[in-house]
Amino acid sequence: MKLFTKGLLLIAVPSVVELALLGVVFDTQEQTAQAAQWVDNSKQILFQSSAIVDPLLRQAARVRTAMVTGDASLIDRHAVWVDLGDRLAKLDALVAQTPRQVERVRNMRQAIDAYRAHAVEISQAMHEGRSLASYVALETGALPEQVALFREELAAFANEAARLDTDRSAALERRREREQYALVAAVLGSMLIWAGTAVVFARNIGRRLEVLTGNAQRLGSDRPLAPPLSGHDEIAALDAVLHQTGTRLREADKEQATLKTRLEARAYELASVNEELRQETQDNEMFIYSVSHDLRSPLVNLQGFSKELQVSCDELDSIVRQAGLPQTQHRRMVHILDGDVRESLRYLRTSVTRAAAIIDALLRISRAGRLEYQWQRVSVGRVVGRVVEALQGVISQRAAVVRVRELPPVWGDPAAVEQIFSNLIGNALNFLDPARHGRIEIGALESEPVDESDPRAVRMRTYYVRDNGLGIPAAYMSKVFRAFQRLHGDVSNGDGIGLAVVRRTVERHGGRVWVESAEGAGSTFFVVLPEQPLRN
Repeated sequence: MKLFTKGLLLIAVPSVVELALLGVVFDTQEQTAQAAQWVDNSKQILFQSSAIVDPLLRQAARVRTAMVTGDASLIDRHAVWVDLGDRLAKLDALVAQTPRQVERVRNMRQAIDAYRAHAVEISQAMHEGRSLASYVALETGALPEQVALFREELAAFANEAARLDTDRSAALERRREREQYALVAAVLGSMLIWAGTAVVFARNIGRRLEVLTGNAQRLGSDRPLAPPLSGHDEIAALDAVLHQTGTRLREADKEQATLKTRLEARAYELASVNEELRQETQDNEMFIYSVSHDLRSPLVNLQGFSKELQVSCDELDSIVRQAGLPQTQHRRMVHILDGDVRESLRYLRTSVTRAAAIIDALLRISRAGRLEYQWQRVSVGRVVGRVVEALQGVISQRAAVVRVRELPPVWGDPAAVEQIFSNLIGNALNFLDPARHGRIEIGALESEPVDESDPRAVRMRTYYVRDNGLGIPAAYMSKVFRAFQRLHGDVSNGDGIGLAVVRRTVERHGGRVWVESAEGAGSTFFVVLPEQPLRN
């Protein structure tokens, strides 16, 4: 039998019994509430019946006083009859379930109506000045006949109401006692039912769950499991899964040991490759530095020799002018000196200057990878402030607006951080669109979240330099950070290594740099730098 079916039976049987007990309790409570309502009605009936006679007696006294004094205004008070009518209506509503009492209320209403008619006749006689002798004869008794009849009916009504009140109060007490017994029986029955259910659960499902829990603990501590449970319910299925998991874990341990051995071998290979790559990178940097340094001497010699050749050409030109050569030979010599030789010397000097610039660029790239950084907390706001102040002449010349947002500090080398922002802001100024007012914004994004579970995780901060300049074509985006790649060469001079140096410097800080741009709309360069020391 499945656990769901067992659970339904364990819940359904006690629940059915409890529902039956609750039904008895609710029925008893309903009967008690009904009895209490009857008792309350009886109390109200007694109160109303005791209070209805006084207004009628006062009215009878006023009628007799009016007959003696001749003042008809004592009789003409309709509020009394309205009040008596309301009181009788309330009594009639309260005794609606008691036919005999309803009849008595009807008799009392007839008596009051008769006496009211009698009082009206007396009032009319007084207003018309007729004799009251016939009416006086009717008022000789202690009470008028209609009032006496009313009191008799009221007395019988009150006696019956008192009897009913006594009976209903006694019934209410009996039903309250029955309600208490029903509640006690329901509570005790519920406790016994659920106690029995708990015993059944503990003997059957609880024991099996205990075995299952023990096997789970043994599996967690890598101990042998107890024999599998019998049966076809979910507990037996879970126990079978635990045994299968234990078998698979033992197989996984063997595979993990094999994979660990392979991983260690691969890690050793990777460390060797990284060391070789680091050594090659260092050798390349040293090679670039050495070659660039060694090429300077030949270039200096070429530049010096080109100047000497220029001086020699000037001397030859002077000698030719003074030699008095024939016209044909003179033109030939002038053509050679002023045309071929001087043009060749100009190309030579231009090539030497270009080669010197390339060598300087290579040296800067080499130094960007070899410089020893002075790691400390750097105020990016101050660094950017110095860069903007240094470029103030260019900013004014291009009529640009530079807006600097709040810039949190980073962990790095002050000179390197200044070089990063100097290159980015300088590029933004150089490639502004002359067709519109230039705007440059330097700011920072929210700090990136850190995985606290990773011991090597470092909180990083993203900065940006945004401009509304010429922008970068999509086809050129992949070449932006390569050395000697220049876009818009007709707009600005340069050797094309600024962004390459930026990338090299940012990567040495453990960060990254990228650009988002649209041609004709502007560019935004993003730089990610650490906010705290890098963890090795």
